[in-house]
Amino acid sequence: MDWHAYLALGFAVLGVVALVGYGRSLAGVTRAQRAVRVRGRIEEVRAPRHGGSRRGGISVVVSYREPSTGEEVVVTNDGERGEMITVAWTGREIGVHYPRGRPHDYRFSDDPEAAGGRGLGWPNTALFLIYVGLVVVASIDWGWPWALIGVCGPWALIGVCYLPGNVRDVRRRRERLASMAGVPGRIVAVLRDVSTDAEGGVSRTVTPVVAFTTREGAAVTAHCEKGVADPAEAYGREVTVHYPQDDPAGFVLDHAARQRSVRSDIAVNVVTLVVVAAAAVVGVVLL
Repeated sequence: MDWHAYLALGFAVLGVVALVGYGRSLAGVTRAQRAVRVRGRIEEVRAPRHGGSRRGGISVVVSYREPSTGEEVVVTNDGERGEMITVAWTGREIGVHYPRGRPHDYRFSDDPEAAGGRGLGWPNTALFLIYVGLVVVASIDWGWPWALIGVCGPWALIGVCYLPGNVRDVRRRRERLASMAGVPGRIVAVLRDVSTDAEGGVSRTVTPVVAFTTREGAAVTAHCEKGVADPAEAYGREVTVHYPQDDPAGFVLDHAARQRSVRSDIAVNVVTLVVVAAAAVVGVVLL
């Protein structure tokens, strides 16, 4: 049996995985589709400890109601609980999902409106691997220009389809940044984490935590992934926080830098699309 036969066998297995996955999704029986989804409310935000760890996110107490029984459930985000809560204030609504009949086996989501998807992760992965395999086979059997066509051609078409939406999204983000309110804030903690990879390499992560009060009276505590100069020495520093008034979770510290970044996004998207399309054309010419 040559390598083509083994590859065909692999394609068959991946095809079955994709068909079963898409079939289950159409039938509405995937785990994501069967989960109960409710709105939770943050009832308490616990102050982070300076020098502590960012693992687990900001410690909060959340309440939500079990629809079938009307029972109010009060829980914390200790342990592995879905998306890490990195921005919190009392009264903030977040998404909560859990298997039907098991409200204490909960997971959190930043977006209370999130539908949770259709459970297509594995079938989409299987389909992508089939696509990659076909490109590799074509490149080996018919010549390397097919790699340019097979990889860059579809991505160029996808880029053309998504570019108008990207333009609208950038315009909305630009308007959102321009309308942000500015308030004083303070770095109330600097979190430090050390991790070791499989090869024994050590990496260190420093995460400042900012506290600020919005003009609407919400006391916000949040991890700062970016925008803080010299984060390791930021404890106690006074900062200016800009936030959208409808959602303080969208705050920024580097307001001017974020505005410049948004202005360059369209240019980056267009240049990337042109490069990918040109590579596909080169592949066609070289056939």
